[in-house]
Amino acid sequence: MSSELGQDGLASSAHRNGGHGHGGNGERDPFLVSLGERVRSLRARKGMTRRALALGSEVSERHLANLELGVGNASILVLRQVAQALSCELAELLGDETTNSPEWLLLRNLLQGRSDEELRRARTTLAELFGQAPVESQRMRRIALVGLRGAGKSTLGHMLADGMDVPFIELNREIERVAGCSLTEIHNLYGPNAYRRYERRALEECIERYPDAVIATPGGIVSDATTFNLLLTHCFTVWLQATPEEHMQRVIAQGDLRPMSGNREAMEDLKRILQGRAAFYGKADLSFSTSGKTQTQAYAQLLEALRQHELRLAA
Repeated sequence: MSSELGQDGLASSAHRNGGHGHGGNGERDPFLVSLGERVRSLRARKGMTRRALALGSEVSERHLANLELGVGNASILVLRQVAQALSCELAELLGDETTNSPEWLLLRNLLQGRSDEELRRARTTLAELFGQAPVESQRMRRIALVGLRGAGKSTLGHMLADGMDVPFIELNREIERVAGCSLTEIHNLYGPNAYRRYERRALEECIERYPDAVIATPGGIVSDATTFNLLLTHCFTVWLQATPEEHMQRVIAQGDLRPMSGNREAMEDLKRILQGRAAFYGKADLSFSTSGKTQTQAYAQLLEALRQHELRLAA
């Protein structure tokens, strides 16, 4: 059955493209050509004949030949079968950056299977090696609050900044300043990729302009690894946590009914977003729950938690 699925997945896709993966002008698609070259190169590296690969992947030689020539638009299932037969990751077939050289592959193999703590130590060591590690005393002078909307980033951020007598920075406002338009206009006119670029530029400018500050970040800042790494490198980060129900209630209490508008599954969506981001939020220096606390209680307990990390705080 997998053989029929694999062959049909490749042949039918090629047929839909109007000619075995060719573009509308009769030229082969550059991505498919590169894909074919990677399959051929990996097969050669493994010392496998095309017949052996066909047997191992349960994909016919004819379809493999088309794939290697860049004229077969394979389905994801076919590519998975081929990757398994070549004993490599699917990303290696698709051309992930970490597959471009032997050194990348050796590094990836060295890091594979390591714990989060081991990977964190490796990342910080590499940052020091390449001169990207900041002076720790400087990093501790900026507090960045991360988490979903409704966690208390703006409220507690203002209170912390007032108590520390430092500027409070709402990164969303800085993004609008850099872009010269509202967040809604950025998304509608330029799209999410442009928004991420403005977000990174705004954060870079904040780090350069404010040696001391409390920064409230957008909930999706963890979506871009480069921007989030910049935040972790230059700020003491705090993940403000709350239950999904509290996140939703607080946003609605602020007068924003968009989370519930036209979406009966809003709560499930919120839970999925939180679940998807939790591992990244968890990279923060400190995790602090605001659940079941008044603003005064949350502020007092957060101050105490920060003092235990020897941050410079007002009495």
